[in-house]
Amino acid sequence: MNSAFDLARERAITFAQLQTLLAIAEAGSLVAAAQGLNMTPAALTARVKGLEDAVGIALFARTPLGLKLNAAGEAALVHVAAVERSVREMLEAMEDLRLGRGGRLSVAVVSTAKYFAPRLIAAFVAEHPRLELRFLVGNRDATLGLLRAKEADVALAGRPPADLAVEKALIGPHPYVIIAPPGHRLAGRAALKRQALDGEAFLFREAGSGTRSLFDYFLGDMGVRQAQPGIELGSNETIKQAVMAGLGIALISAHTIAAEIADGRLVVLDIEGLPIVRQWFVLHRADRPLSPAALAFQDFARRRGAEFLPKAL
Repeated sequence: MNSAFDLARERAITFAQLQTLLAIAEAGSLVAAAQGLNMTPAALTARVKGLEDAVGIALFARTPLGLKLNAAGEAALVHVAAVERSVREMLEAMEDLRLGRGGRLSVAVVSTAKYFAPRLIAAFVAEHPRLELRFLVGNRDATLGLLRAKEADVALAGRPPADLAVEKALIGPHPYVIIAPPGHRLAGRAALKRQALDGEAFLFREAGSGTRSLFDYFLGDMGVRQAQPGIELGSNETIKQAVMAGLGIALISAHTIAAEIADGRLVVLDIEGLPIVRQWFVLHRADRPLSPAALAFQDFARRRGAEFLPKAL
């Protein structure tokens, strides 16, 4: 079956001819339409004849007052107006894509970033309302896995992966601290040595999370123990609740605890070497050029991302 484009080619219909039909219908006469199109009446008449020859039927009635659309012309006008509208919408869509205002964007986010990422993304979407956006949350391994599999255009994360070439745009600082319940033996004590944590029961995230990697880096060589073996601690919220319940202490992102510190439900221990300050980045694969939408998001996050970060303690 021939497509509309094939049929248009076979009949030699041009956009200029369709424009002529619209112009005469809107202007009310061939002479007025010719003036509006900066053409001579003779040239416009030739276009009219070409269009009528292409469709195989007269579209205008020749009257003493000039050309007027006949029934066939009125029927054609409905479709020509639809073509003009579709072309305009296509060009607007292309402009949106070119400027990053439209299209599709998949953003993968490490779970710790959920304390600021929704507000950052909401502000971005408010500036790009035509954008279709997917927002995917997981631990570090899952988030970077989406980037590896090309299922995410960009990722909000901290430390870039060692086994995947990525480019990064800085958002802002990401401090980590050790939290305890207010009645803990070390609460309120200043300038504690790291050795003060010897023998403490720690709650920590699952293997594969960025916080777990940082825990292993900072405390991996000390005699700490895991609190309540067997408890699944797959989120920062679970960690905080367990610390408040007195099950142990934890190394955690300072961006996740602002409300609990303000309410006095948690305290930050003053330990040498803390806070550990990492950075938040927008990451994307180095071998995959950013789409206009992804480029717009990266630029937005780089310019304004820091204002959405919770206040550091």
